[in-house]
Amino acid sequence: MRNILLPLALSICSTLAFAQKASKKPLDHSVYDTWQSVTNEHISDDGKWVAYVVKPQQFDASLVIVDAKNINKLEVPRADTARFTADSKYAVFLIRPFYKDTRMAKIKKKSPEDMPKDTLGFVSLGGRDIIKVPSVKSFKLAEKAPVLAYLANAPVDTAKKVPAATPAGTTPVAPANPATPPAAPRTGGRRGGAGNAPAGPANKEAGDLTIRNLADGRQHTYNFVTDYQLSKDGKFVVFVVAARGKQPASGVYVYDVTTDDAKQISTGKGTYRSLTFDDAGKQIAFTAEKNPEKALVKPYKLYYYNLAKDSASVIAANGMGAMYKNWAVSGDGRVYFSKSGTNLFFGTAPIPKPVDTTIVDFEVAKLDIWNYKDDYLQPQQLRTLQRDLRRNYLAVIQPGGSSSLLQLGNEGLPEVLVPGDGDGRYALGITDTGVRVESQWEGSTKKQAYLVDINTGEHKLVSSKLQAQYSISPGGNYILWFDDKDQNWYTYNIATQAKTNITGSAGVKFADELNDVPDYPSFYGVAGWTEGDKNVLIYDRYDIWSIDPATGKAVNFTNGLGRKEKLIMRYVALDPEQKFISPKQTLWLRTQNDENKQWGYYTKIMGSDRDPQKAIMGPFEYSAIAKAKHSDEYIYTKSSYQLSPDLYLSANLKKETKLSSINPQQAGYNWGTAELVQWTTPKGHTSKGILYKPENFDPNKKYPMIVYFYEKLSEGLYSYQPPAPTPSRLNIPFFVSNGYLVFAPDISYETGYPGPSAEEYVNSGVEALKKNAWVDGAHIGIQGQSWGGYQVAYLITVTNMYAAAWAGAPVANMTSAYGGIRWESGVSREFQYEKTQSRIGATLWEKPDLYILNSPLFHLPNVHTPVMIMSNDADGAVPWYQGIEMFSALRRLNKPVWLLEYNGEAHNLVLRQNRKDIQIREQQFFDHFLKGAPIPVWMDKGVPAVDKGKDWGFELEK
Repeated sequence: MRNILLPLALSICSTLAFAQKASKKPLDHSVYDTWQSVTNEHISDDGKWVAYVVKPQQFDASLVIVDAKNINKLEVPRADTARFTADSKYAVFLIRPFYKDTRMAKIKKKSPEDMPKDTLGFVSLGGRDIIKVPSVKSFKLAEKAPVLAYLANAPVDTAKKVPAATPAGTTPVAPANPATPPAAPRTGGRRGGAGNAPAGPANKEAGDLTIRNLADGRQHTYNFVTDYQLSKDGKFVVFVVAARGKQPASGVYVYDVTTDDAKQISTGKGTYRSLTFDDAGKQIAFTAEKNPEKALVKPYKLYYYNLAKDSASVIAANGMGAMYKNWAVSGDGRVYFSKSGTNLFFGTAPIPKPVDTTIVDFEVAKLDIWNYKDDYLQPQQLRTLQRDLRRNYLAVIQPGGSSSLLQLGNEGLPEVLVPGDGDGRYALGITDTGVRVESQWEGSTKKQAYLVDINTGEHKLVSSKLQAQYSISPGGNYILWFDDKDQNWYTYNIATQAKTNITGSAGVKFADELNDVPDYPSFYGVAGWTEGDKNVLIYDRYDIWSIDPATGKAVNFTNGLGRKEKLIMRYVALDPEQKFISPKQTLWLRTQNDENKQWGYYTKIMGSDRDPQKAIMGPFEYSAIAKAKHSDEYIYTKSSYQLSPDLYLSANLKKETKLSSINPQQAGYNWGTAELVQWTTPKGHTSKGILYKPENFDPNKKYPMIVYFYEKLSEGLYSYQPPAPTPSRLNIPFFVSNGYLVFAPDISYETGYPGPSAEEYVNSGVEALKKNAWVDGAHIGIQGQSWGGYQVAYLITVTNMYAAAWAGAPVANMTSAYGGIRWESGVSREFQYEKTQSRIGATLWEKPDLYILNSPLFHLPNVHTPVMIMSNDADGAVPWYQGIEMFSALRRLNKPVWLLEYNGEAHNLVLRQNRKDIQIREQQFFDHFLKGAPIPVWMDKGVPAVDKGKDWGFELEK
């Protein structure tokens, strides 16, 4: 009897399991907003605590602070931007307003001042009592101490009441009435004062600055603060006060955390910027302009202060020392000290022309003048106008030494790179002056490199007009560059002035072996430099090479394991402050198997002759790891197509603790699988692609299929793809969940024939899959966006195998697109066709036949496939009229064609409401042609302009 019941029980269990599997529901468009991701992950310096944010696509996020064992967990609704203190005892974070409140405020069109504000929160790690401060603008933590400073919006009545003065030396905790900065430096007495003028901020950005020592709870607050900065050791805070009246006095103050005393180091109303400390926290620099309010031009000056001085003094300004004539300190330049504090770097710029206030706006012409001698086209100049107005050039001064300004960069040498800690003798200058016009068709420019002496300001030419990217070693001993033309790495030895080809004898290529654009292959990159600039680590396709920059002696650091086993190995830098790779350091190498696309990590110890050791490899995608500063604990995400990217903690990536568990709702939906497929094209090329199948795939059924492509996608085999309203790419998990196969083939290109290349790879891949009985060969669609959209448009002119086609932002006519403008950048489109993605490899007048051959417009009479076009009127990459040309021609030919034009939208949809809209339309389009679903009204009858904004036409015809 027992033997009879067992098969029956197994049969019942199998039936139930099948029923459960079959009962999983398909994804619908309502799931997007709550689908989660893990962001903003941090690990404390001692490795005992981790913070991360669980963020839905819409609505409120949640901060999680958890111990390394995933036992002690604190969840803070709506919080993000978390930071740990250096002593690993506290977490500080911002708590955002409720999504619903912000949404309602937008609906009511409230001003920025009246919008809901952030709240600051901080908590002792392991505790649950969160201290909250409302209406906070920003916060900063000292790098090496548990000292917090935050700027809060002033109470509504701040401008009406003068806070009472606070006795010197007191340390109020959470004062009801914040203390004001002293009117002037003084000993003893009282801090602040009412003065005779009404108190209030001179700047609407001003707020109340609170400085709090988290270790003992002491804090102090100051009014009318616009900017602030902490020293690394947390002993001092420098801040700017901008007040309307005489008290408190506007200017710059330094607050001593230990003594709880603030000292004014610069007086006067004006604009103060770029507050900065040196590493030791003993020197301060900033820029300021204190010009009359109505001045038409307001040049800045550079101020310097150290703890031995009474006040900050001007050390660089227009007319001082070696400052160029009619130049001044730039308020937009970065101000920073070298590590030792000896050198102070800052920006200078020509003083701009004053605005002519006598011009009557409506009486003057408004036009752009294009000149063939211009470095850049007018549209590009207009796009970079604000950046150009802020452009500044590097200068240096030694405030504790000669105090003589040295101009390192200028208009002829706009880019100057200072190596390492900024204490070296030389910097690298780079310029493309005189050869910029050719970027219109080359896509890049030839550059010259100069050695810049930081002690004298002298420039010495190193390399002249090469298509190359230059860098300087962190120790300042070598200049390194890759010569695109001869495909080798070179060094310039600063001490000997010798130039050396350091890769010529290595016997491998150091640039893209699979390059298929009509330009020089791009180099693989540099992993880093070893201590003292002894060796530079450079990538080839798979491995890492350790090369002597002086002699070019090259050793395969990974012992050729990468090429032997087809493993692409790349170094992950774990310490953002580390300039060199140390002699005994263990390097973590993020690795992908080029054959099966699996990810993982290998390790290799510097100085060891052993092969890299496998830490982990598997059918997952691993993110870059992050390391605790003082312990060997790592955090990372791990995912696959089936598994959401959750956060893990581990000491070795083998034994791991899972910290997050996002998207549990996925288990209730019919998800899918991803597998690698391979086929041979008609010309004998081997190609790969990804085939996505529904989770409930049944080989005895036939499935419609959508083909989606963009260059090469197979390396993303193990990438998780959340269901989301996309910018206009195919929403793969959505369609797979709803019973479609999705095929993503890799495409390689032949110069001059981008369209036929797509035909070679895509169509042959589809034909290979059609040999499977479960592919419904009569119901296959294609979808592509941008470059993929172009290929969709081309493919339907050469084959009728597709039952429906969706082309997002396609180029239909290369002859008209060639001379157009990419309006988002202002550059000409010529380089795309001659050198990069469009892959013609010649000008329009050199090979017009290739432009016509590859342009769908000239072959549209061959089209028999219903096609949907998305072409937006604010597209800054592909000219809007390309979609119109295609639509108009197909309409003229009486072909089934539709065009979606999202008003004011970019090349890829930005607004979420538009992204949601297109997901619905894309499903209705493919469901109609590939599944036989009823046609929606917007496709059948359209939506007249008179009904725009009232009727979206989603209803299905009966």
